Amino acid sequence: MRLRVVGSGEGKGGSAMPHFDAIVIGSGFGGLYALHHLRDALGLSVRVFDGAGGVGGTWWHNRYPGARVDAPSTPFYAYTFSKALVDGWDWPETQASQKTVLAYLEYVADRLDLRKDIQFNTWITDARYDEAAQHWTVETHAGETASAQFLICATGALFVANRPNIPGINDFTGEVYHTGRWPHEPVSFEGKNVAVIGTGSSGMQAIPEIAKTAKHLTVFQRTPQFALPARNRPLPKAELDAFRANWEDHRGSMIHRGGSPFPTTKLRARDATAEERQARYEEMWAEGGMQLLINSYRGVLTKEALNEEVSEFVRGKIRETVKDPETARKLLPDYFIGTKRMILDNGYFETYNRPNVSLVDLREEPIETFTATSIRTSAADYPIDMLVLATGFDAVSGSMLALNPKGRDGVSLKEKWAERFETYLGTAISDFPNLFMVHGPGSPGVFFTMPLGGECTVNWIGRCISHLRSARLGAIEATPESETLWDEEIQGIAAGTLYPRTNSWYLGANIPGKPRQFLGHLNGSTYFKRLTEVADQGFEGFRTEAASGPRG
Repeated sequence: MRLRVVGSGEGKGGSAMPHFDAIVIGSGFGGLYALHHLRDALGLSVRVFDGAGGVGGTWWHNRYPGARVDAPSTPFYAYTFSKALVDGWDWPETQASQKTVLAYLEYVADRLDLRKDIQFNTWITDARYDEAAQHWTVETHAGETASAQFLICATGALFVANRPNIPGINDFTGEVYHTGRWPHEPVSFEGKNVAVIGTGSSGMQAIPEIAKTAKHLTVFQRTPQFALPARNRPLPKAELDAFRANWEDHRGSMIHRGGSPFPTTKLRARDATAEERQARYEEMWAEGGMQLLINSYRGVLTKEALNEEVSEFVRGKIRETVKDPETARKLLPDYFIGTKRMILDNGYFETYNRPNVSLVDLREEPIETFTATSIRTSAADYPIDMLVLATGFDAVSGSMLALNPKGRDGVSLKEKWAERFETYLGTAISDFPNLFMVHGPGSPGVFFTMPLGGECTVNWIGRCISHLRSARLGAIEATPESETLWDEEIQGIAAGTLYPRTNSWYLGANIPGKPRQFLGHLNGSTYFKRLTEVADQGFEGFRTEAASGPRG
């Protein structure tokens, strides 16, 4: 690794400012792979900064009870590039827990000797592009500075916690926790009246666990959710070894099949009778995971009548599970299944059969205010000792806006993105040269297996950097025209589905004032093919500048 000290710049206190080839922000799946690939494959000097106390990104922060990967995961929610890493880690169950995923990332960091180039407990408070020097300068919360030609933002698609602005919330004097910033020390619910606001992925995972020991749990539901049975189970070593034996084939299939190594159904609903379709739904329900959504019949997310039939099948399962008809009624979603983040159920609906659990539907009984000891709705006052906010994140764009880098002429990202999230390929932004995002707006991100998606994106970023260096170029950035065309493509793909017809964080609907814009590319296999084509064509859609000086 090559580390230079920049003579023309100074850090705080007059000390010389360290200069790297690349600075990476974040040490989750994307950031760790960026460090490994840029440092070990390309031979660049790299420094990673992370505000957390260890590796893991989302998995370091999200330690709430019940936290798991919200998809059938193992062994494919993992790095795929190294057979040695695959062979060296035994996944214990099919739906990995937070503790297991974090341990896995710590294992990877140790195996690849990554920690030596990561500065933990360090928040980046400013990032500015120097047009003359063609590099980025970052400043930390402690006033330290560093610079690099390239800035890689692996800041996380689900990182900036959304705290609702409810009247009186700061007046509540009891314990308050957000699922996205859960304490590292144990939290006890024993003997306490607990309120949970939010029933998205983290809420649905935490609620069954909290209910086991709380004196009473009141769930304040903003929107009822669909969920499919996880059917989580131990992963036998023989099954894991079978995956390992054909790993390269599985990896190739994942890239070409939208993140999953397994083929999906080619069955069409129109070719089956109503009775045959119901039998197929029952079969997929019994199998669990995402099978009902992706393997019952083609077109569940594009055909309204088919989606409604599948939605009603799941509503029927909720009615069967929840014993109290009124509670079951409140739990029935009224939108298209799959158009909000799909959640796997590990006992969520059964939890409402417990005598110590009650449900408040905020659409019928809105919160008016908090008091020091309670939540007051339009109908009642609910005394509580603890408040758990499972209110999600400012997703996909939020972490980049929190960083708020400043590009050409000092333009801030908040200014650039005030009305729309403009990117090219979800990785680059015009007026922000040499800045790259992993899982940014306009990428497949949360619609693809994120570890593999991060690998493919970082490999493309590495190829772009190598292209600049071999051609003795100093800077590259997206053109405004390519951003416009890219956004049109993203919105066009989404418009061919049912997604835009549901208010969700995919559209920014959970954050007041956030631009309403579909945030992800829905066809991952096409997307990564497109990345390759752009690189093969000399990075079409980008403009470059000659280097302003020698590159080390």
